[in-house]
Amino acid sequence: MKQAETFQGVYSIAVTPFDTTGAVDMASVDRVTDFYMERGANGLTILGILGEAQKLSEEEAFAITRRVMSRTKVPVIVGISAPGFSAMRSLVRVAMDHGAAGVMIAPPSSLKTDDQIVGYYAQAVEAIGDDVPFVIQDYPLALSVVMTPKVIRQIVQNHPSCIMLKHEDWPGLEKISALRSFERDGSMRQVSILTGNGGLFLDFEMERGADGAMTGYAFPELLVDVVRHAKSGDRDRAHDLFDAHLPLIRYEQQQGIGLAVRKYILQKRGAIASDTQRKPGTALSKTAREEVDYLLARLARHDKRAGNF
Repeated sequence: MKQAETFQGVYSIAVTPFDTTGAVDMASVDRVTDFYMERGANGLTILGILGEAQKLSEEEAFAITRRVMSRTKVPVIVGISAPGFSAMRSLVRVAMDHGAAGVMIAPPSSLKTDDQIVGYYAQAVEAIGDDVPFVIQDYPLALSVVMTPKVIRQIVQNHPSCIMLKHEDWPGLEKISALRSFERDGSMRQVSILTGNGGLFLDFEMERGADGAMTGYAFPELLVDVVRHAKSGDRDRAHDLFDAHLPLIRYEQQQGIGLAVRKYILQKRGAIASDTQRKPGTALSKTAREEVDYLLARLARHDKRAGNF
């Protein structure tokens, strides 16, 4: 079993590249995998919500997993969330057989009570095997499932194979503090906490006890820098860098068009050949593209990496 301290730093949520016809672009899968590693990502997460996993066929998901795993030199978490456990088991086998560090499981939106949430994760662990390291995905804004700190603690305590919380509650700073308090008083064993939401709250999440970020902002090197400075105790440097990027982070975090913004910037940076999303998906308007370009130009005054493409 992987130890909690293994999962630190920045795990970039990888986009799934498509060509202009909507087919998976394997050459861009290679390119974007290299892009994340070259910019300092400590790990990758593939087939997540913003990886458009729900739009992929089973064979496409298998093929992308094999491709990334054959290329990457960093740990990979594979999203396996699916309506049924049979599909999850199939993808788990492919992921783990090809060397994945673990899998990520999101709760279905039908779960309404604490007991239902705890019961679902017990069933999921039974389905995939208790030897498979897994990540709890806590993303109530998208999944409509609210996990209290006590529910998360119960899942962690029930399942030694739980190695990480992907924390995307909003607001969620107090939740991080509560979970770390459980660890200090001995009522919950230690797990890694990596945060999401496009990095929108990463500055203070690190100060509350997060181990890093698991998200997909189009400048992963910024996330790496913020995490590094926060861990070294250089608070002002972490916040100064974060503040320079915050207008673009905010723009990218818009519901409905956030992925379009991210893919547009990644295309401009040469990480993918096309910013195409598979339908249903929202394309950026001409005005929106001009706004993103304006934000990039302003950012480049403070961070030259934003103008280096």
